[in-house]
Formats: sequence, structure tokens, C-alpha cells
Amino acid sequence: MADDKRARFKQWLANGEACLHPLTFPQRELWETSLAPPAHVSNHICCVINVRGLISPEDCVASMQRVVNRQEVLRLSVLPGKNGPVQLIRTQREPVMRFRDIPSNSSAQAIEELALGIFYEPFDLVQCPLYRVEVLRRAPDDQVMVFTIHHAIADGWTLGVFVQDLCAAYVQQRNGASNGLAPVPTSYSAWGTAERAFWQPAELEPRIAFWKSRLTGIRRLWSVPDEAEVVFLPRRLVSQLPAEISGPVRELARRSGATLFSTLLAAFQLTLSRWTGAEDIVVGTPVANRTRHDVRETMGYFSGVVPLRGQVERGRPFSEHLRIVHQSTVDSFANAMPFTELVRAIGERPTPKHNPIFEVRFALQNHPVPDVEIRGLSVKLRMRSTGTPRFDLGCEITELGDALEVVWLFRENLFSQPEIEELGRLFRTVVESICRAPERRTAVVTS
Repeated sequence: MADDKRARFKQWLANGEACLHPLTFPQRELWETSLAPPAHVSNHICCVINVRGLISPEDCVASMQRVVNRQEVLRLSVLPGKNGPVQLIRTQREPVMRFRDIPSNSSAQAIEELALGIFYEPFDLVQCPLYRVEVLRRAPDDQVMVFTIHHAIADGWTLGVFVQDLCAAYVQQRNGASNGLAPVPTSYSAWGTAERAFWQPAELEPRIAFWKSRLTGIRRLWSVPDEAEVVFLPRRLVSQLPAEISGPVRELARRSGATLFSTLLAAFQLTLSRWTGAEDIVVGTPVANRTRHDVRETMGYFSGVVPLRGQVERGRPFSEHLRIVHQSTVDSFANAMPFTELVRAIGERPTPKHNPIFEVRFALQNHPVPDVEIRGLSVKLRMRSTGTPRFDLGCEITELGDALEVVWLFRENLFSQPEIEELGRLFRTVVESICRAPERRTAVVTS
């Protein structure tokens, strides 16, 4: 770190303009267990927010200031320390927003190309802020807000909070309110302090025993050639399970006494088993870590990851496989613990080409990402990247009305697009098959 920066930080700390905090457990994942360096652009969470309605640049900036005042992660940077990185949180910070006029007839493809350039502009982790907002103005009442935020200060839930806060701030600004948004019930740093106090040995030890038993003897689903280049930024392929498929799978979950998540996971395990030839399947799935109501309005990186292991026995009826998967999932979630502590306990470390414990991510995204309609303003958020480069293959499912959007994420150095398209078709076939005849043996379902 340059001497002038170091001196400036010391002055802020001495004057009470900033404070230091240890990294939270989720933040530590990025530094301790992730394949990608923390500063790599694959750790960016990216979205576009379509804004319809008259709103001036001045009102945009003023509304954003109210959000920055409320959410401390928008004033946060990460400094190197003697015993590891630490958070530095400023007490005040002006918002950073850029504006660009674009032709009114700009196509969706042209906007997407502009957004990609904004998404993948690196952050300086030492230099706050760790977010970027650029407003592309097609007309005074038609704008696209390109929002990029580093995973160290955000997760998927955070985006919904950001949209809600920004709209509430705009209403305040339009009405001339001077008092700003109400403080969050619990700040991100306060949550981190509480988590460190909770995760003591007495709480960790029984969970470690569970995971050591659950994860004994796990094997990689594929090998990565020694000469393969390291690729952190995954390719993205979007498909969909329409209502005529997603409706029956929801009904199957209801009849089976299982969740939609467990039902889709069970189908995904069969799909992956058929695709790889493996019968022992381990995936990692994200958990929101926001069971406490006092943190649901707080922006920050709260989410964790839970490994889920399943055995595919080809002579077993799918209905029985689903029952086992559902119970195993419930048990695994009940024993969730910080992933950094789990990796340390298991004794597996990341390598430049292997994530510890799992290499496949499976997620049913159910965090709130609202479409907001208020007088004179319409706001719609759409995800582009979840900022999770720690896997070789990912399947992220999101409920879109009656349909299910399926986003496949994959490393191009390991898989080709035609292979992933084939995987997507196989997953759809399996889902259709289990809905028609859940009593069939799994070998028949995937044939």
C-alpha cells in the first residue's frame, strides 16, 4: 500500500471518520477458499435495472446518497493487515454514479455490450467504493442503470434491498424529505460481530463431526488436465422450463411432502449421474443466512454454502430417491456452518484448479428481487452474474412467474457450449419423466 494512502487511512481512524472490523465469515471465503483472487472480475455481482419514468441525474445522485448513508457496505473497502485483510468502513461517503447518453433506438444487444464493459472494469479493493453505477440514458424517461458490486460486500439478496432502498429514497427526494432513510435494524459489521461470537468451538464441534461423517470418501466428478489454463469467468447459457413442465414438478413436490428445491435437486443428481457416469454426487448450494428479521434490510455478503451429497442407485424408484434426498437436505441445512471453518476442519484446501469439497453449484434462487411500481416510476432488475467463480459447473434456477428459468454456468476450458446444451436437454427430459411416473426406477428415468 502506498505511503500516502496509509497516512490518509490513519488520519481517518484517528479522527473517527472510519473504523476497522475483521472480515466476516462469508468474506473470508473469498480470501481463503476461493480459486479466483479476490480482486478478479469474476467476483463481481452484475445486474441491469430498467427505469421508466422521468428522473433527473440530480435526483438520481441525491437518492443514491440516501442509500449510501443507510448501507455501510457502500462505504466499505478492504485493507491488508498484519494478520489478514480487514474491513475499513467510512462514516460518510459521496455516491459514485456516472451518466451516459445513448441513442434512443439502442438495441438490447448494444446495451448488453455496454453493460459488459462496465461489469468487468476492476475494483481497487483498498479504495472505496466497491460498487459501480452507470446510468445509460435513452431518453429522460427511459434509462438503464448498470449496477456492479463486489461479492465482498453483496450477495443476491442485496440486490433486492438496493432496489427497494433506492426507490424509497427517490420517493423521499421527490417529496422533499430532509431526514433520510431510517437506519437499518442491524448493520453488516454488527452482524459480523454477532456471528463471530456465535461460532465458538461448542457450536462448531458437533457440526464438524456431522460433516466429517457425511463427506468421507468424496471423489471428483472429473479431472482437470494439468495443461488446462485457469479460467475464472464462467460462460452463461440460459434456458427455461415452461409452465407445462414447472407446474407438474411443483405438484410432484407437494404430493411427495418435499420442497421444490429438493425435487429439482433430486432430478439434477440423476441428470449429472447420467451425464458423468458417477453415482456419488456432491454439489454446493447457497443459503441466504438471513433467518434473523433484523438483517433482511441490510446490504452485505451474508450468504453461505452447504455441500449436499447424494447417492444415485439405479434400481431405486425416483419417489424413494426423492424422499432420501429431501431428508438428507434437511439434515445438511440443519448442520450448516461457515464454509471456511468447514474446509479447515475437513483439511481440504483449494488449488488453482479445484474448489474444495465440490466443483458443481446448484441453486434455486428465491431471494426477493422486486419489480417496483410507484407513481411515475417503474423499476425492473435483471441479474447477469452472481459473482461466484468457485465452481466448474453451475445450475441456477429462478422462478419467473409460472415458469422456471435455468441458467447454466460453465468453464469454457472444461466444457463446450454443445455439451452444456446437451446437459440442459437431459435435465429437462429427466424432470418431465419424474413428473409422469415418479415410481419408475432411476435407471429408466435417465434412459
